[in-house]
Amino acid sequence: MGELSRRLAKTALFTPLKVGNIQLQHRVALAPLTRNRAHPDGTPSEIAITYYSQRASFPGTLLITEGTFIAPEAGGLACAPGIYTEKQIAAWKKITDAVHSRGSFIFCQLWALGRAASGSLLKPHGFDVIGPSAIPIKSPRADQPRALRTEEIPHWTGLYAQAAKNAMAAGFDGVEIHGANGYLVDQFIQDVSNDRTDEYGGSIENRARFALEVIDAITSAVGQERTGIRVSPWSPFQDMRMADPKPTFSYLAQEINSRYPNFAYLHVTEPRVIGSDDCKVPPEENNNFLRQIWRPKVFLDAGGFKEDVADVVPTMGDVIVYGRYFLSNPDLPLRLKEGIPLSKYDRRTFYLVGPDKTEGYIDYPTAEELGASKIPRCDLPRKC
Repeated sequence: MGELSRRLAKTALFTPLKVGNIQLQHRVALAPLTRNRAHPDGTPSEIAITYYSQRASFPGTLLITEGTFIAPEAGGLACAPGIYTEKQIAAWKKITDAVHSRGSFIFCQLWALGRAASGSLLKPHGFDVIGPSAIPIKSPRADQPRALRTEEIPHWTGLYAQAAKNAMAAGFDGVEIHGANGYLVDQFIQDVSNDRTDEYGGSIENRARFALEVIDAITSAVGQERTGIRVSPWSPFQDMRMADPKPTFSYLAQEINSRYPNFAYLHVTEPRVIGSDDCKVPPEENNNFLRQIWRPKVFLDAGGFKEDVADVVPTMGDVIVYGRYFLSNPDLPLRLKEGIPLSKYDRRTFYLVGPDKTEGYIDYPTAEELGASKIPRCDLPRKC
């Protein structure tokens, strides 16, 4: 046992925690990570079974899937999975069975792209790129979104509810609403992407309405204990980031907290991460305001931990959510617990597109396979 593992042993990182209806054995979780390895029709590939099973190898681990489309009209990204057809549900069932067979748990992240969708992938199927408003992402590659009509919004909340039911049929332990990173739910929440003048725009209460209606639809369908949400108050990714996100996200957290007493968790990304990249931020940009509102309920904390992890665990959330290091270290909880050095990740392989792209997906060895002394040194948390 190394110095890091001895210090981590003094924290709560390797103590049990109840999240919704499940009992975790430790507090290291897999982040939802887009990998683009599904089949073109949105069916998860066979290699996804191996990918998730590898990361479930330490019993009692919480895995959160990559963003998973709630419906074909919610898509617009190549080889991302869905949860809206029987074929997709059956493929996910193989994955959830594999995860459960290793004594771990898995939530499905429910995703709708909104204005971030590619029109070239939607229009052949008769779907528009939509958003809360006709405000495009400021990029030459971005499509002009069509603002959803007020009467269309119940259709979308219904899609979320049905996707949650489908996730239960696929054997998931719960669902996470993707309310972060500039996708549809986040687009409604933030004023930089929402200039509506109806009951879904303008005031903080109105801009939060869609997110709360989505939560209400899902919790009514599958239960509060099986529902979480991810938000990213500070992220400018995809042309987001309000001037002051605190009032809006404080209101949202307070409303979820009061309306849904058995809500599984609030999952928040740290401001020091933009997409898959690290960045520097002033110290006043932090998520302490949300931790205070949400306490004592379960709080998941994700994103680019640069400090010594043993130092940050006591000040972060109940669960520390890892992305990049969980890619390159499929047995990450074991390595942290035993003080085994971490393998480097290969950024080049993050988004290789196609169901046959195994490189950087299922070929990272475990510590047992490599022998700890042979693992390329990458001391957490310095960037590789």
